[in-house]
Amino acid sequence: MKALLSNAAERAIHYLEGLDGRRVYPSRGARDRLVELEFDFPDGPTSPEQVLATLDEIGSPATVTTAGGRYYGFVIGGSLPATVAANWLAAAWDQNAYSPVMSPIASKLEEVALRWLVDALGLPPGTGGGFVTGATMANFTALAAARHAVLKKQGWDVEAQGLFGAPPIRVVVGDEVHVSLLKALSMLGLGRERLARVPVDGQGRMRAEALPELDETTIVCIQAGNVNTGAVDPAAEICAAAHRAGAWVHVDGAFGLWALANPTRASLMVGVDQADSWGADAHKWLNVPYDSGLAFCREPEYLRAAMSVSAAYLQQGDQREPGHYTPELSRRARGIELWAALYSLGRSGLADLVERTCRLAVRFADGLRAAGFQVLNDVVLNQVLVSFGDADQTTKMIASLQEEGTFWAGATVWQGKSTMRISISSWSTTEADIDRSLEAVRRVVALV
Repeated sequence: MKALLSNAAERAIHYLEGLDGRRVYPSRGARDRLVELEFDFPDGPTSPEQVLATLDEIGSPATVTTAGGRYYGFVIGGSLPATVAANWLAAAWDQNAYSPVMSPIASKLEEVALRWLVDALGLPPGTGGGFVTGATMANFTALAAARHAVLKKQGWDVEAQGLFGAPPIRVVVGDEVHVSLLKALSMLGLGRERLARVPVDGQGRMRAEALPELDETTIVCIQAGNVNTGAVDPAAEICAAAHRAGAWVHVDGAFGLWALANPTRASLMVGVDQADSWGADAHKWLNVPYDSGLAFCREPEYLRAAMSVSAAYLQQGDQREPGHYTPELSRRARGIELWAALYSLGRSGLADLVERTCRLAVRFADGLRAAGFQVLNDVVLNQVLVSFGDADQTTKMIASLQEEGTFWAGATVWQGKSTMRISISSWSTTEADIDRSLEAVRRVVALV
């Protein structure tokens, strides 16, 4: 085992040390080699050393270098050094994070990390939470708590009685609601098509004055960080209107919620802390390994009511039982890496991570404008939308940049216009990375 793990460490170190010289998207040759993995299921065992060698020699060249500083796609961060190391140790520990009986250390680290998160993000004291896989499950988990609370007011126990014959729930979203929230609503039985949609402004923010009539049967879903522009819905106005009517407010804060940790950017988030539940994704701006989502609830008992189970063989103790706040029973101890990220950064490091990546987004946007391209959004967080001309020109330019390999950013269509979406989310991105990427844009545009 010692020799095997040493071999794995050497291969991983070699990979990480070579990131700066690698293409961000793998070459055609590397992708073509993946066919070598299509062999039949072996009749007998294969040595661990051979398994590792195959993974590295065929797999490593075919990876997308999301661990590097020039990956700007899908609001994906890298992994902080402390979190990579903690992830390796956590894999060796092999803990199930369901309860303190199954893992005292995993339960304690989740408890501590949750307290630190509530503090760092300025959420209401006493806020509870669950550690889940990503933004979709974070929204699902928090909205399950919302569903419980809304139906409980009407005398209905949805966990016991289900949705058959249940009182109706009205869900209000903005016109630019993210697909992960729609998926969560569909899995909860609340539907994707029965939603009241609110118009948005030119940056994708929900227009508070256009809210429909609200009441205690309503769940209002707002965004802290539009996935295209980074814009934040007017949370203070929406929360005030919703709470006057007895409605529940949920915040989809997959990446934007982390802006609360930075005093400067938090000014964009006024009122977000007044909501009833929040979803966030730690593998985005907090830069922890996949998978690491977070569901927060102002009143933890609603989250527990929606998620808890009881069985004779599941021993209950006096401590917080993590499994009562998440959909999964068996799950990996993802709180270990999250705790490691927070411990390694501290309050000032977390604030700096947010501020630095926002400044780099501005640097990228300024460079694109100087090169003659149109930046479509107000760069308030870490998102940049750029057009290279008409839809056909923009599509060709994006494809050429992706294949060229210096950096990777994705395509999107925003408010009817084809654009490239750039997300500066990694701790390892530097000014040199931005300048190198801008040079690639200038080089490629001359060839398209």
